[in-house]
Amino acid sequence: MKRDLNLLSASQAVDGICAGHFSSEELTEACLARIEETDKTIRAWSHLDPDEALASARMMDLIRKSGRATGPLHGVPIGLKDVIDTADMPTERGSTIFAGRQPEADACIVERLREAGAVILGKTKTTELAFMHPTDTTNPHDPLRTPGGSSSGSAAAVAAHQVPLAIGTQTNGSMIRPASFCGVYGFKPTRGVISRRGILQTSASLDQVGGFARTLEDIALLTDVIGSYDPSDPLSFARPRPQMVRGARAEAPVQPNIACFDLPFNSRLDNDARAGLDALISRLGHRVERLPPTPQMTDLVAVQATIHEYEINQHLGRAFENHWDLISNTVQPVIERARKISIAQYEDALEAKRSYEVSIAEHFNDFDAILAPCATGEAPRLTTNTTGDPVFCTLWTLAGLPAISLPLLVGENNLPIGVQLIGGLEEDDKLLRTAAWMQAKLVGHANSPET
Repeated sequence: MKRDLNLLSASQAVDGICAGHFSSEELTEACLARIEETDKTIRAWSHLDPDEALASARMMDLIRKSGRATGPLHGVPIGLKDVIDTADMPTERGSTIFAGRQPEADACIVERLREAGAVILGKTKTTELAFMHPTDTTNPHDPLRTPGGSSSGSAAAVAAHQVPLAIGTQTNGSMIRPASFCGVYGFKPTRGVISRRGILQTSASLDQVGGFARTLEDIALLTDVIGSYDPSDPLSFARPRPQMVRGARAEAPVQPNIACFDLPFNSRLDNDARAGLDALISRLGHRVERLPPTPQMTDLVAVQATIHEYEINQHLGRAFENHWDLISNTVQPVIERARKISIAQYEDALEAKRSYEVSIAEHFNDFDAILAPCATGEAPRLTTNTTGDPVFCTLWTLAGLPAISLPLLVGENNLPIGVQLIGGLEEDDKLLRTAAWMQAKLVGHANSPET
């Protein structure tokens, strides 16, 4: 039984540790054993320090035994995407440019995790600079396929039962898509809920932070822990945040109304993904209303690309210039294109983004959520040298809306396909409530077990 502790959800683990049924040390040992068993194939981790993790776990056990306060993630191991600064382990950002980089301080969310009693197990692999070029992580469901990116290792580690929770980031589709490919829950809350201090900045306008878990309640719990106001992050807001666990546990007072846009890039959907989504919508019946695309949607993919590419070159331009030979052939052409974007083009893109944010917000006057694909279908094969097409995440990330991937579908190769729900700004609790309602309606219970 002790060896199988890694199968527990984070919520179950906290309850068991605090009740004295098992220790954080035993749970951490089980996670490390699972990593030892599986990671030669999956390669989810860029840095592990088992001795330090076990020492941290023992400290959490001593705190509990002494009768002192315990935290909401007390003794639970967690993985951090290797773009998140930690004072006690390297943060190399998936690039040889930053090999051996040792931050002097923890990122804001790491401070929050430590305060909550979490055990930082290590760093999970990311694509190069959290951008386009794949890392060597494989999909736990099929080692010949990608886990998605850029939060590759975080999604894979949770899917492989190596840890119950992991942190990722998203600038386009870097969390929702890996969650879909790996069959786990991936959630990025409203932009500004979680501080980005101490995290690699690729786009000040677009970067977001979120998490991966194997249950809806776990992803809500994690987000409650790491969400906080931080005056050093210009997009962080100083007002109350949605209560995520409360939302995930709540029953919808009335059946939700859900919109589903006929997106201009729906032709990119694989047949099995399209059929699965259509069947799901059919089961939800009149609760889902299909809508034509808004006039702006066709151009917004280019808008997102202009902002992302211009800003990554602004933020990392010196590193690109000084280490051009260390940049992959995947990223070099994008940076060359980014250097040609004029300030006028960039400002036009920002204005289009602001206009879209206003227009899309109006839909949440009539609908509780928007239903959309997470990705084009099942995870692509590694031979494609891609982490998958992010296009079905672009519109919602551009607007900073909360979005969650629910592991509800299976493709023709028996691989997971997620379904995306998007909520209104700062209505994250309502989004999670709607997700729980939809999950209960489709699979019979609100917190689906590991898939």
